[in-house]
Amino acid sequence: MPSPVRRLYPLVLALALAACGDKHPPAANAGPPPVTVAQPLPHKIVDWDEFTGRFEAVQTVELRARVSGYLDQIKFRDGQLVQKGDLLFVIDPRPFQATLDKANADVQREKTRQSLAVSELKRAAQLLAARAISQEEYDTRAQAEQESQAAVASATAAARSAALDLEFTQIRSPISGRIGDRKIDIGNLVSGGSAQSTLLATVVTQDPIYFVFDGSEADYLRYNRLALEGKRASSRDKANPVFVRLMDETAWTHKGEMDFVDNRLDPNSGTIRGRAVIPNTDNFLQPGTFGRMRLLGSGEYDALLLPDEAIASDQSHKIVLTVAEDGTVVPKPVVLGNLAYGLRVIKSGLAPTDRVIISGLMRARPGTKVTPQPGTVTPAAEQ
Repeated sequence: MPSPVRRLYPLVLALALAACGDKHPPAANAGPPPVTVAQPLPHKIVDWDEFTGRFEAVQTVELRARVSGYLDQIKFRDGQLVQKGDLLFVIDPRPFQATLDKANADVQREKTRQSLAVSELKRAAQLLAARAISQEEYDTRAQAEQESQAAVASATAAARSAALDLEFTQIRSPISGRIGDRKIDIGNLVSGGSAQSTLLATVVTQDPIYFVFDGSEADYLRYNRLALEGKRASSRDKANPVFVRLMDETAWTHKGEMDFVDNRLDPNSGTIRGRAVIPNTDNFLQPGTFGRMRLLGSGEYDALLLPDEAIASDQSHKIVLTVAEDGTVVPKPVVLGNLAYGLRVIKSGLAPTDRVIISGLMRARPGTKVTPQPGTVTPAAEQ
C-alpha cells in the first residue's frame, strides 16, 4: 500500500505543470516613445529690461509761513486733495491790518506835504523872477519838493510791504495735489520769514507721477553703444516707452515714458539714476510705492521663440532637444534671451527648421530614438 507522501507526488507534479502552462509570453517591444515636436516660432520682437524702483511726486512743497503770528484758522481736512490757490491756513490778520492802516495814513500825510512843497516851489519861482527872493532860497524850496517826492515814494513802498504781510497771513496752496496732515494746531505761535520758519503741512502733486530707479553701469554702457549704432535712441534724446506694475499686479498696466537720465554714475554703487513719468489720472499711484518697470532695451529684430518647458539644463548650459530625420534625439546648446509673448527668446544655437521637442521631454534621451508627433508653438498676447 503506497504511503500518503507518495500519493501527493502526482498532485504536486500536476500543479507545477498547470502553473507552467499559465505563464504569459514576454511582452513585445512597444517601440520608441512618442514626443511632441515643433519648429521654433519666428517673430519680430524688442527686448525689455526690468528695473526696480519707487514712485515719487513730481512736485513736493513744504508749507511755511512768511510772517509770524498766532494761527487763527485751518481750512482743510488732513489728507484731502487741494487745488492751486486754495486757502489752507490763516494767521491772525489784525496786527497786520493795523500796520497797513498806519502805512496808508503815512502815505496820505506825505502826499499832503508834497502838495505843499510843490505850491511853495511855484511861488518861489514867481518871486525869483521878480527878484523878490534869492537864488539860494529858491534852491532850498526846490530841494524840499524833491525830498517830499522821495518821502511819498518811501511811504508808498512801506504800505505795499504792509499789504504783502497782510496777504501772507493767508497761506494758500501753490500747487494742486494731496495735502498731508497739519503739523500745528490753531492757537499756536507760527514763526515765519526765516530758514527756521514753522512747517505747517506738505503738499505733493498726484498727476503725473515719477518712477525713479537705478540702472547698472553695464546697462548704461549697453544703451550708449546701441544709441551710437543707431539701434536704440538714448533716453536722454527720446522719450523711450516704459511699463510699470505694482507688487500685487501681474500685468504691466501703467504706461509712461522716460524723461531723465542723470549726468553721472554714483561712484559708490556703480549705478546711474533714471526717471520715467507716468500718468496718474485716477490718483491711484502714491509717492513711495514700490514697483517693477520694463524699459525698451533694444531695437526691433528677428528672433526664434520657444516655450520654457522645451528648455533643459546640462550643467552650466541651456539646451534644447531636437529630433533628426531618423528619429534620433540630438541636443543643441542655446543662448537664451528674455520672455516675449509668453515664450523664451532663443538668441543663438537653433535654426528655424529644427524640430524641437516641446512636450514629452522626460521620455527623450540624447542619442536614442523617439516617435515625433507634430505640435505648434503658440504665442500669448503681449502684456
